[in-house]
Amino acid sequence: MAGMDKTERQGPSVSPQEALDFHASGRPGKLEINPTKPMATQRDLSLAYSPGVAVPVKAIAEDPSRAFDYTTRGNLVAVISNGTAILGLGNLGALASKPVMEGKAVLFKRFADVDSIDLEVETEDAEEFVNCVKLLGPSFGGINLEDIKAPECFIIESRLRELMDIPVFHDDQHGTAIIAMAGLINALDLTGRDLKTTKLVCNGAGSAGIACIELAKAMGFAPENVLLCDTKGVVYKGRQEGMNQWKSAHAVETDKRTLAEALDGADVVFGLSVKGALTPAMVQSMAKNPIIFAMANPDPEITPEEVAEIRTDAIMATGRSDYPNQVNNVLGFPYIFRGALDVRATTINEEMKVAAAEALAALARQDVPDDVAAAYQGNRPKYGPNYIIPVPFDPRLISAVPVAVAKAAMDTGVARRPILDMEKYANELSARRDPIASTLQRIHDRVRRQPKRVVFAEGEEEQVMRAAVSYVNQKLGTAILLGREEQMQETARNAGVDLSRPGIELINARLSRRNGIYAHHLYERMQRKGYLFRDCQRLINNDRNHFAACMLALGDADAVVTGVTRNYSTALDDIRRIIDARPGHRVIGVSIALCRGRTVLVADTAVHDMPTSEELADIAEEAAGMARRMGYEPRVAMLAYSTFGHPPGERSAKVQEAVRILDKRRVDFEYDGEMAADVALNPQLMQQYPFCRLSGPANVLVMPAFHSASISTKMLQELGGSTVIGPLLVGLNKPVQIVSLNAKDSDIVNMAAIAAYSAGQ
Repeated sequence: MAGMDKTERQGPSVSPQEALDFHASGRPGKLEINPTKPMATQRDLSLAYSPGVAVPVKAIAEDPSRAFDYTTRGNLVAVISNGTAILGLGNLGALASKPVMEGKAVLFKRFADVDSIDLEVETEDAEEFVNCVKLLGPSFGGINLEDIKAPECFIIESRLRELMDIPVFHDDQHGTAIIAMAGLINALDLTGRDLKTTKLVCNGAGSAGIACIELAKAMGFAPENVLLCDTKGVVYKGRQEGMNQWKSAHAVETDKRTLAEALDGADVVFGLSVKGALTPAMVQSMAKNPIIFAMANPDPEITPEEVAEIRTDAIMATGRSDYPNQVNNVLGFPYIFRGALDVRATTINEEMKVAAAEALAALARQDVPDDVAAAYQGNRPKYGPNYIIPVPFDPRLISAVPVAVAKAAMDTGVARRPILDMEKYANELSARRDPIASTLQRIHDRVRRQPKRVVFAEGEEEQVMRAAVSYVNQKLGTAILLGREEQMQETARNAGVDLSRPGIELINARLSRRNGIYAHHLYERMQRKGYLFRDCQRLINNDRNHFAACMLALGDADAVVTGVTRNYSTALDDIRRIIDARPGHRVIGVSIALCRGRTVLVADTAVHDMPTSEELADIAEEAAGMARRMGYEPRVAMLAYSTFGHPPGERSAKVQEAVRILDKRRVDFEYDGEMAADVALNPQLMQQYPFCRLSGPANVLVMPAFHSASISTKMLQELGGSTVIGPLLVGLNKPVQIVSLNAKDSDIVNMAAIAAYSAGQ
């Protein structure tokens, strides 16, 4: 049971080789350690280590609480396991659990900016495990226990909470319980029930099941109305078979002995067991407007489709991302620890768990913001039977749940550093969010709801094949690979890539029945530009970019991705022979740079070599429009080597003129310039120019020339530890994206998803 509630790991299927390649590419694994202070000079090193480090050492020796001020402890959580219950795989040992624990650490960072490190403990002895973690306690601000089998997980968590003065949280238990109770609060509200009189059955008496009913009782459920079931049936007083102290604590006086008997007339069922545990007959016997949370992993106890055949009045939740109301642990643990760490809580108590559940429930009842609604293709989710739990990419989670948890910690006296201004705290939390990751997640989720046919023009390349398989595995749509079929199949066999699965199409341009139609289409466009029909026929037969672009132009595909085997400008020239700019728009390239959680759009990074003032103004408008489509309010800086006239120069004058053109156009976004990059990005430097019209650091940078844009983004990526996505093509009337030469399969998939996303707009 302990491995049955990893709902945060649900998602699109992946091939074994794809998963191995992902973990092995670049630096093996998913984590690295970076310094937060400069280490550029001898003085930096003297401050960081000897002799400067002696000062905080003495300060901490005098007052241990200062460790939170002078070290990483206050934002560091250890994810610890012995691998005895790995996701649904069972006891595979401590070392085998490391990829999962690294993944958990990544989720902490991604969703709540909590630094985390994984520790795998090689013992199945509960007391040895407790001693190990206890002795490591001074290193961390919190302990997240993971993938530990029952009943040892109960013993370990209980002992560590007694011995340690920092939060200890077994997510397999409490994470699932908190999210499930959040959904249940809203389901009870929608069905007009009072939790004090509601009858709840929990099928599954492992760590998650026990935690669910404990939290339910803490929130007000009457103990006599809660029935716990396991593989032996109902847990009742006097039962001897298969009992332990944790089950016995929830035994009740009842004549019901089987799950079917328990569900007869029940209002709610929590499934934390196995596929098929709930039958249609059981569901049929439940009360009016039944609430069914079928949370078994990877397949629910009963599917929504099966329930819909027999009940039209049920509210359902599962652990699956492809159904409404996903009970996903990632909605809980990052934000719970965020709030606990920020007030330096000594524990995570029941009140803090209840506060998290209530905050999640309240969030689902609020109007959904645009950047969440975007993932639903304009069908804005609304509080109701199919939306009782927030979605993981809701940007409000970071400012809602930690605030509630922190407040509960302060109210119950377990906070060592109270927060005085909760509104300011909420704003600070919002600034921690990773916008690029959220944006990519929204893009992928939206495409899954309306899958698209994407042409991968360079289908004979191994990384392109892997990207196509990944695109299909992620349920983003159909992948069309262009190339010679025999060559593609041979390369795929040698690389261990399966191209036979549904959703992948192989097309040889020379043998296609459509190439005559495409040649005529190209000829109609190019006949007055020096091209003969046979020139166009040759391009369609032999050049996959031209063939792919014609597929797109004539409606045989929804989007195109190319660029792995030829330089950007060549690929763009090929595409532009067939695909025009949108009326009234200019085609530009925009790169998205993410560095330490900060996101900046850079333009133009692909198309205009030395833009005129008029072109710079157009570029600013296109880039600002893209920023808005991605959920940002644009603050555009027109960059130059000078700042507001100093030092003067001809190239800066061109940028100044672009600003004047924007003034005349009366655009509806913030902009100013000319200014140097450091002024645009550094609020302290910007304060030296009080007349600057930007309300804060720029998030859109318009470069004075293509070469400066390209150089700066590539330097950022290689030297600055930044993630750079793009350049993204903006302004074409059909969705095409061009990747960089020799792009990795993951980059190609992201660009394909972005192209598919644009096809749906």
